[in-house]
Amino acid sequence: MKWLRNRLTRWIIVIAALYLILFWVPTPYYLYQPGTVDPLHELVTVEQSQKQQSAGTFNLTTVYSQKAYNVVMLIEGMLDKDTEVRRISDVQGNLTDEQYRNVLKHMMSSSQQTAVASALSEAGLQVDKRVTGLFLRMFVPGSKAEGVLEVGDILLTVDGRAALSLQAVSSYITSSKKAGDSIEAGILRNGEERTERVTLVPNNEQGQPGIGAVFEPEYDVTPSRKVDFAESDIGGPSAGLMFSLEILDQLLPEDLTHGLTIAGTGTIDINGNVGQIGGMRDKIVAAHQAGVDLFFCPKDQSETSHNAEEAIDEAKKRGYDLRIVPVGTLKEAVDYLRNNY
Repeated sequence: MKWLRNRLTRWIIVIAALYLILFWVPTPYYLYQPGTVDPLHELVTVEQSQKQQSAGTFNLTTVYSQKAYNVVMLIEGMLDKDTEVRRISDVQGNLTDEQYRNVLKHMMSSSQQTAVASALSEAGLQVDKRVTGLFLRMFVPGSKAEGVLEVGDILLTVDGRAALSLQAVSSYITSSKKAGDSIEAGILRNGEERTERVTLVPNNEQGQPGIGAVFEPEYDVTPSRKVDFAESDIGGPSAGLMFSLEILDQLLPEDLTHGLTIAGTGTIDINGNVGQIGGMRDKIVAAHQAGVDLFFCPKDQSETSHNAEEAIDEAKKRGYDLRIVPVGTLKEAVDYLRNNY
């Protein structure tokens, strides 16, 4: 009996250990799945618009993501053909969970600003738009700026020179500094301007100096027509193109939707240029499941751009009857709608 009790005890310990490993030990992975297709007329309102709601809808597409909190979730994700498994480090880089959420929130806010600017410009309306600085999105490995600057800082000046473009800042640093030198960075943090001294690090294999951080433009947009955005838990910049189309549809007397369910994805910059995004294959699946008629995606305009290729390939592979239209600008999307329906 003692032998049996000892054996039973060992089995209980093994089972308990397996339970802990399978259900309680976190994994370093994210799970990505097709998300929702959401009508934008419920999220965007152009004030003083007298137009009736269009017969069709413009929609944003999302990707559902969550951490694989345990091994069981990870295994289920690996076995699901509609789930993509990605390492947390490939998604967040060196950002904490809170920093990553804040960056996604900022990128969504920024995409709304640029969508307003591009839509009003396309409609021929007045909009004042300018770059006010550079938003610090993340640090690169080996950066000496980390701990001095913070994710979310707005870089305003470098050695007293206005930081209004990545190219201008990079050009100044590489032409007048070397790795190990320092710069005086004027920043905006939590509404307060301050100055910090930052040591430069090698930025590439050639040893050119850099701050060791990833920045993106910070915009200030003052439109002649106010545009309100409803609160949402959606983050990131990929709804920019569709925001622009919805705003434009509410501004113009014509019905740009032509009664269609139109979805899409793509970033938008302040001049109406459409940029690449992530999760394209998941968004094609989501669009098909929602019965979308027409899907706009970013045009592939460089060797590192693959959004259109991925979208068309995924639809073909799954046998979807979905019209996919790659565009490089907001104007191209509008012209397509005007000339083909």
